[in-house]
Amino acid sequence: MLDIAIIGGGTAGLTAAIYAARAQLSAVVLEKFYTGGQIVNTETVDNYPGLPHISGFDLSDALRSHAEELGAQFRMEAAEKVQYRDGVFEVVLSEESEPICARTVIYAAGAHHRTLDIPGEQEFLGSGVSYCAACDAAFYAGRTAAVIGGGDTALSDALVLSRGCKTVYLVHRRSAYRANAELISRVKQAENIVPILDCVPVAIGGTDGVQTLTVKHVPSGKQRTLETQGVFVAVGMKPNTEMLEGVVDLDTSGYVIADETGTTSLNGFFAAGDVRTKPFRQLVTAAADGANCVHAVEQYLTAHQ
Repeated sequence: MLDIAIIGGGTAGLTAAIYAARAQLSAVVLEKFYTGGQIVNTETVDNYPGLPHISGFDLSDALRSHAEELGAQFRMEAAEKVQYRDGVFEVVLSEESEPICARTVIYAAGAHHRTLDIPGEQEFLGSGVSYCAACDAAFYAGRTAAVIGGGDTALSDALVLSRGCKTVYLVHRRSAYRANAELISRVKQAENIVPILDCVPVAIGGTDGVQTLTVKHVPSGKQRTLETQGVFVAVGMKPNTEMLEGVVDLDTSGYVIADETGTTSLNGFFAAGDVRTKPFRQLVTAAADGANCVHAVEQYLTAHQ
């Protein structure tokens, strides 16, 4: 019987493992692919305090090494189901392994970006294709970038990029944006944001990095090529919470409803990182979530001794 089963080995899960080990709680981190999560494929992380210009791989490796040095345990297996019975959580694994039993769960499986599924998107990921303007805008100062999307996130990303970019193309498949009125007004006032409406992206091109974005005008079917050094995809996120339906309360978008402590609708079940409801999803907030969850777990275990 473990104190904590940590599901997900991204920044939130790794930080939780560090804090659990320091608190002398028995815990295991379950990760089906590789520890580090989305940042592993990021060429340069420039917004994690104290570690400028570090690669995503090196940052995730440092987090895991830190946790292992403190005695944290890892298993490269996928959690398939979480069951709760008589004050005990049973985590069913994808392999033919015995389920893991724990007194608490920290769910940190994260979310994934909705993709465009066009040529060049995966090829140039981290070399001109990004899903986070707040993370990567600084790399495009004085350059041209394109944002794909028409909602709040896309328009916010365009505004962030417009502070430093020479030109920002805002590509949306409809004739009108879906964002709130204030954002739309600010975008219209920004002289270096160029709207590309009624268009969908069809290909991203380049050699060592992004150089072009080809878009198709939906009504006419005609294509045009934009010269750009960056393509920022902002067509939504999808949390990895399929296994939690009927287990804990989720919002209409599928995110776990949880406060700053990670507390959810189910006693002993905590949520950390991109998977929970919150306004700002960054590496540093994921790390904070992991620490907060372990603190909440300690209080829970003390109250249920």
